Parts: sequence; structure tokens; C-alpha cells
Amino acid sequence: MTTGKENALGTYLKDRRSRLDAAALGYATGRRRTVGLRREEVAQRANVSATWYTWLEQGRGGAPSTNVLDRLSQALLLTDAEREHAHLLAFGRPPEVRYKHVESISPRLQHILDALKYSPAFVRTSTWDIVGLNKAASLLLGPPESLAVPRNILRNFFGNPQARLLQTDWATAARFVVAAFRADITRAGATEEVKQLIDELSLSSPDFAAMWRENDIVSHGGGLKQLNHPVAGMLSLEYSSFAVDGRSDLTLVIYQPATAEDTKRIRLMLKAGR
Repeated sequence: MTTGKENALGTYLKDRRSRLDAAALGYATGRRRTVGLRREEVAQRANVSATWYTWLEQGRGGAPSTNVLDRLSQALLLTDAEREHAHLLAFGRPPEVRYKHVESISPRLQHILDALKYSPAFVRTSTWDIVGLNKAASLLLGPPESLAVPRNILRNFFGNPQARLLQTDWATAARFVVAAFRADITRAGATEEVKQLIDELSLSSPDFAAMWRENDIVSHGGGLKQLNHPVAGMLSLEYSSFAVDGRSDLTLVIYQPATAEDTKRIRLMLKAGR
């Protein structure tokens, strides 16, 4: 039997098991000496042998497969962060990404966007749907009604004439967007989820169809972007992208005015409201 650090996974699973509410999960609680669920109850919920699960908690029998550990994670009602921790303990690496459809962000995250008054900022999913943005971003990316979310960046880029006029070099920017999008959906395991979008854009935009066939991959990261806004005029913006802590499926993108003059132009755009 292993103990201490060598049995970190077994110790963690036992602790999570003890925190579950047996009554809430439909188990009788009369004459119950075990805190939380019994080992055999966890094993039943995960469809594994009770003896094998007992050995796992005791540090015997080797590590489980990724599939079995995921079933145990579900049986123990682990959060995404707890599931990741279990995989790190068992295999020394995080689990494969699970794509999740997202339509909105938390009020707290929206407050952060709104606080970045003169820096256009938005939150996008791994399939490049904008699910939250501030006023500066809505005015920069489109008309006032574009505050409505979600809105897909690729659909806007290839289907909105105003988005094309905004770019000083649309073809280069579009090729970059397509390559970064391909990298993100592959990383997120969302290639099937965006198949309809890709088919739609391939039919409606020959430019997209050609760029998609190039199979290019780039990292979005950060850099300098120049935009020609109809109200603010020529803008130089430094952009950076950040993973939202605890939400690997969300990315925060911030455009920071590169100079004081660019900030003035953003203020002009906000004052005009268009």
C-alpha cells in the first residue's frame, strides 16, 4: 500500500466522497456511520468495481484510465477545477478539453468590461462568439444594436461590410482571424460544433472558403492593430488576450489605445455614440 504523497489521488477522492450529501443523492441515511457516500455507492455511480475503487483510495492497483477517472469525477460531482486537479494527481497533466456552449458571462465579468471605459474589450468563446463586451467595443466593432450578444466574430468579419471597411488591410486581418480561429476550435475540441458555421461562411464568402482551405494556424496572443473608424478616424490599438481564470472556454480581449491621441479619438467615438 502506498501512503502520503504517493497516494495523493486516493486521499483526494476519499475527501471529495466524504463531502457529498447522501440524502440529497437519494441514499438512506439511517444507521449510517460513513460521512458522505460509501465507497460502494461511489463505485456504483461510476460503474466500476467496489473492490477496485477501494484499492484506488488505498493506493493499490495502479492509476485509473482517463475514462474511468472522468466517470469517478461525475460520480463525485466534481467541478471542472476539481476534475482537472484529479487528472493532475493521477497523470501529471490536465484532462482533455471539453467544449461547452456559452451564451453569456457573469455580472462580475461584465462589470470589469464596463470599467475599461476607453479600452474596447470583449469576451469571446473558443468558437469566437462574443458573449460580453463594453460600449467602446460595441461602437468600434459595429452599430449600437451590436451590443446584442452572442455575435460571432467570423460571421461579422466576412458578412458585415462595415467590418471590412474598418480594417486598413482587410485581407491580412481576415487571414489572421481564420488561422487563429482554427487553432482555438481545435484546442477546444469544438470542430464539430462549428461545422455549420464553416459551411455557411464557405458558401456565402469565397474569401473565407479560400482562406479556410489554406489550413494556416496562428496564436491570437497580442499585437498592434490599426483601424479606420468612421467617427474616431484612424486608431492604433495595442491588443492583448487573456484566459478567464477558471473558464478555459472564455478569452478576454482588450484593445488599449496606443497613444494619448488614440484615447481622445475613443472618447470622441463614445460621445458621438456611434
